Amino acid sequence: MEGDTVEGQNPEEKASVEDTSSSGSRESKKRVMFWGGIVVGAAVVVWLIGRFVFPSLAEIAWFSNKMIAVYIAVGVIGIATGSFFMLRKTLRTRLTVQKAIRDDPDVNDWLIVFDWTPKVLYVPTIAASFLAALVSLVFSSVSPAAVGGVWFIIFLLNFIIEEYNVSIKVLLIALVSLGFFLLWLHLLDCVVGFLALFKHIAVSMNTTVYLLVGVIGVVTLFISWLKGLFYYITITPNYMNVQEGPTESGEQIGREDYNSRVDTSDFIERLMGFGRIIITFKDKKRQPITVLVWQIQRKTQLLEKVRAKFAIDHPQ
Repeated sequence: MEGDTVEGQNPEEKASVEDTSSSGSRESKKRVMFWGGIVVGAAVVVWLIGRFVFPSLAEIAWFSNKMIAVYIAVGVIGIATGSFFMLRKTLRTRLTVQKAIRDDPDVNDWLIVFDWTPKVLYVPTIAASFLAALVSLVFSSVSPAAVGGVWFIIFLLNFIIEEYNVSIKVLLIALVSLGFFLLWLHLLDCVVGFLALFKHIAVSMNTTVYLLVGVIGVVTLFISWLKGLFYYITITPNYMNVQEGPTESGEQIGREDYNSRVDTSDFIERLMGFGRIIITFKDKKRQPITVLVWQIQRKTQLLEKVRAKFAIDHPQ
């Protein structure tokens, strides 16, 4: 009997039921207050726009090009907002999975990584672009050629780092070769003449160009991070999940069907905190998965913990 079941509950169970119902009511009240605040805020914004932006509605050309552009922008924002609220229950982001695994008491060691675009190595150039724009805007007495020359050197170093695999051996060979080359020029008494050649290389750009380069770099990194919300790899002691989309699309691979290794052979790249985690498969027909990650030292430690747990679970 249902009534007998309720009467037979002990005080602790009754208190638990009451706590659950009270917490549910609190959540519903918070939800009502949240949406109520959004409605009130939207009404205030519409009133302010109508009061100050459009003081005389009769003077507005409702079918002008500007108003049509406004209609298009409002429609796009409305569609995007509606799509988000309709699909938010079906989205499976990296942050959601990370929270679920962190709250799982049965999983203590895990790692979630996504692949950064190689353009993330241009972060020094992006920072130098904003700094150059600030210097050009505030300190007008500074030579534009000097600012552009420093920016170009940083960009050139970034290009070499991103384009080539600079190991510590290659770096040492390059430094020793450069030293011998300067020593040879010194014997010929041509060092000053050789360095004077670079005086004629002037890179002068205005503030807008520096800002444009910086903004494009930031947008590129944001797109890479946004893609990483839906395309990522989850590694636990029992399996590896390769997520391939905004929903539940993905592939679970057993722990015995893959191996992992860390590649930090690029010395300059490693100094910037980046490295690569490479996933290889026992099925030789499958191509390896290479993931460029940040904070490679921390990610390597987490990966070793997961793989160590794997070794304990399956003693040889």
